[in-house]
Amino acid sequence: MAKRIVAVTACAAGIAHTYMAAEAIEKAAKAMGYEVKVETDGAMGAENKLTSEDIENADLAIIAADIKIDPIRFTGKKLLIASSNDAINDGEALIKKAEKEATVFGKKGSKVGKIQIGNNKEKTTFFTHVMSGISYMIPMVIAAGLILTIANLYAFQKDDLGRIVKWGFDTKTSMGMLMSNLFQVGQVGFKLMIPLFAGFVAMSIADKPAMAPAMIGAYIANDAELLHAKAGGGFIAALLIAFIVGYFVKLLKKIKWPKIIQPIVPIMIIPVIATLFISLVVFYVIGKPIAAGMDGLYSWLNWINKNSSSAPIILGAVIGAMMGFDLGGPVNKTALIFGTAVFTDTMAKYGPMHANFVPQTASQAAISVAPLGVWLASIIWKNKFSKDEKTAASAALGMGLVGVTEGAIPFVAADPIRMIIANVAGSAVAGGLVAATGCKFYGGIGSPLGTFIGYIEQPIPFITWILCVSAGIAVTALIIGLTRSDAVIEAAKNAE
Repeated sequence: MAKRIVAVTACAAGIAHTYMAAEAIEKAAKAMGYEVKVETDGAMGAENKLTSEDIENADLAIIAADIKIDPIRFTGKKLLIASSNDAINDGEALIKKAEKEATVFGKKGSKVGKIQIGNNKEKTTFFTHVMSGISYMIPMVIAAGLILTIANLYAFQKDDLGRIVKWGFDTKTSMGMLMSNLFQVGQVGFKLMIPLFAGFVAMSIADKPAMAPAMIGAYIANDAELLHAKAGGGFIAALLIAFIVGYFVKLLKKIKWPKIIQPIVPIMIIPVIATLFISLVVFYVIGKPIAAGMDGLYSWLNWINKNSSSAPIILGAVIGAMMGFDLGGPVNKTALIFGTAVFTDTMAKYGPMHANFVPQTASQAAISVAPLGVWLASIIWKNKFSKDEKTAASAALGMGLVGVTEGAIPFVAADPIRMIIANVAGSAVAGGLVAATGCKFYGGIGSPLGTFIGYIEQPIPFITWILCVSAGIAVTALIIGLTRSDAVIEAAKNAE
């Protein structure tokens, strides 16, 4: 009888990586003679869910996730915890690693991936918690952004010559009233998405008791009227509050509470204490300073965008370069987080007329440059790529078209210096060009397809965005093709 594997895959966005990792594990497992079932924990929630019977009958369990997945149901099973990229890059290697290194989950003192069994300590990173929050925030960002944008299109009132002369809704008409209401819906979404983000970051750190205090604290920190300040604290305040609450709740959970009140500790005692604590911290310690700092930062960014023709281009190029530097690593994620933060904060504060779109637009334009650049290079310089590399480049094409920058990772691993230079250069070009042309990314997906799937405001519909992104792809492909060394080519062909 074939051995059985069960797995769970998940990524921060819950879209591409989740399903690509699942497909990679399924294909590799079947090729190795395993029976396999993979649960995907994506944007739609858990799909193909593992039953207790599936887990009981399994010989091996794998969690390939970039967000926190509770492993408790795998107690007593050999379990390996890895990232979704580990599965995507080489599903067979991941399974072989699990065969050698997986440890029985629940055995005191044993270590499974990043989880230490017995003392309940987790060696998770800053980005693990942040990306967990972002994964829950993304649907609200997209929904609120697109609804607000659609409504905003009706707010530009034009004269007989087609010139925009006024912004506002004509609420005397039924369409004007409808669009005015939808605009308010979008604004509500942007107001709620920041406390939602804080709640799930705190939950990633300390589980459910941390969610309510973090959401309430983040809401207060982003309400200028409650703070008696000029503006709210924005995304940075929410991030700080999430970590304060998360680790404060973890501390409260270590207290040996009297047995008589233990049943109400997680649902009453801890949330109330943590909410009172973070409220006082926000009102009297961090609220006003962060609000003033963020208001100054965003005012400065908007000022240099208006008063310097080169500043937005430089910022866009820097953000783009960061996207291409480590392909889903800390630098890449920092650029994504910064772009999302500036977009959501300035949209909530100033509305679509004065929001700062540059960082988010640049990051989304650059997100597909590396994988599509290596694919284009493999088409133009066919003789410089082995058969296996061409197959990998075809896979990179599919990833790049849906905004998955990690498709270029195998090529960077084989030739890091040249590939990083190529990826950074092309990504910087794409980021700089979309900033220079005034494109505004509201929501959807990056890559050339973004102009069709989502909403991008641009000088020439469809054409501007595609040309900017394509220019970055061409630069990356050109550098790869012209600098690819004979040693790398020979090594790739010998590996076959």
